[in-house]
Amino acid sequence: MNKGLFFTLCSLLFALNANAQCAMCRASLESNGDTKQAEAVNDGIVYLMAIPYILVGLLGFIIYRMYTKRK
Repeated sequence: MNKGLFFTLCSLLFALNANAQCAMCRASLESNGDTKQAEAVNDGIVYLMAIPYILVGLLGFIIYRMYTKRK
């Protein structure tokens, strides 16, 4: 159990920078020359991607707590 917790904490603390744009969005934003807008689109995509993972993790934690309280 300790190894799993350690791996989870390490994977959450050491995040890599990701460019999350699709090819069409990237080409459209690069041709415009506005890098602030491109960074904002990247951040928005990453936030939208993170929410389902957080919800699934929270659901898994709740189910885990229910099973451990029964025993």
